[in-house]
Formats: sequence, structure tokens, C-alpha cells
Amino acid sequence: MMNFSLVDVKSITSDVPRSNFTEADLDSLADIILEAQGIIRPLVVKATGIENFTVVDGHFEYYGAVRAKEKDSRKAEMVNAFVISPKLEDIVVKQAAILRGKQSSDTPVKTTNDTTNLESRVQNIELRLEKQINELKSQLIQQINTTDDKFKQLEKQIPQPSHPLTLINTLDQEELSLKLKRSRILRAEKLAKAIIDARDKKSNQEFIDYCDVVNSVNGLGDKTMLTIIDEWSK
Repeated sequence: MMNFSLVDVKSITSDVPRSNFTEADLDSLADIILEAQGIIRPLVVKATGIENFTVVDGHFEYYGAVRAKEKDSRKAEMVNAFVISPKLEDIVVKQAAILRGKQSSDTPVKTTNDTTNLESRVQNIELRLEKQINELKSQLIQQINTTDDKFKQLEKQIPQPSHPLTLINTLDQEELSLKLKRSRILRAEKLAKAIIDARDKKSNQEFIDYCDVVNSVNGLGDKTMLTIIDEWSK
């Protein structure tokens, strides 16, 4: 028994390896299948399970249909096929061999020109792809460099936090008083003056560390110093 059906390509397998056919030939057949919206020579398959089939004849056409599905899964989802019962497999294979042999003897051989044209088309495609890839790489590198430059510019615009000890050693009395007031330090103006007076007495006009500040500034206790460090470190 033999039934003509549309069969889902993904439900078909073949015992013949795909490597038996060149990818260039399969690619060309796939383009033609997509353009013609199907194969003109139906596959011959037998059922191996529920909605599962294996190719009896038409392995090249099968892999061409597989390649077409890889290119466009929607257009090449189904394939024409004769579904035969297992007991007809041997006779169908013999018939297919006879028909293929007859077709080969009737068809003029043009392998040299066809092969040359195919190789030329493949080379042109490869060259175009290589050019496009190089252009994309160049654009990507340019975009990366542009993005890096923008990030660097943004980083420069972000104000960097100053160390509290650095502020104590560099601010003038007015700035120091204002900053102490903002930190809610009591008697900020008096404390700012005391810090400036103590700092001016240092050999390098700066404090070595926080202990040096506490020991050198009259009226500045540990608790107030800790509050200043905490507030100015935010």
C-alpha cells in the first residue's frame, strides 16, 4: 500500500549520513525548494512509529528539505512524500533505482559548467559575507571606543568624595565653619578657628591623623571628632 501525504520534515530520519552530500549542493537545492515552495520529486518513506518515518528513497531530496527548513522553518515545514508499508520497501527501492538510472541516461551531462558556476557563486557569497563581517567588526569596535570615551567623560564629571582629614587640612576657616554647621556641630565657628590656629602651628601646616587633630585642637573631643568623620564620609 502506498499513500501520498504531506509529512513534517522533523518527523523524518535517514540512514544515509548527511556528509555523503556536499553542503554547497544541499544549499543550492534548499534555495530552489524554498523558491518552488516544495520538492517536485516526493520522498519515499516508511513509517517507523506513530508520526515517525525513515527515508526509503530520496535521501538527497530529504537533506535538501532539511536545509530548506533550517533556512526558513515556516515555508519548509512540510514535505511531499509517498508513505509505503514496510513489505513494499524492497520493490520500491528496485523501482526507484531503475527510474533514476533511466533518468541519468536521458539527461545530458553538464557537470563541469554547473560545478564551475556553483563554485563561483559560493566564492562570491563567501567574499560578500567576509566583507560584511569585517564591516560589522569595524562598526562594533568604533561603538565600543565611543562608549568607553563617554564613560570616561562621565566619570570625570562625578565629584569624588574627599577624605575628612583632607578637608580638615585644606579648607579655610570660613569653609570649615560652614561645613561644621551643616554637620550640626556645636560652636562651629569657634571650633573652626581653633582648628585653623592649631593647623597653622604644625610644621607642614597639616595634621598627621585624627589623633593629632584631637590632641592639637582645644575644645575638640573624641565624640565630636567621630561625628565629624561620620558626617563628612557620607
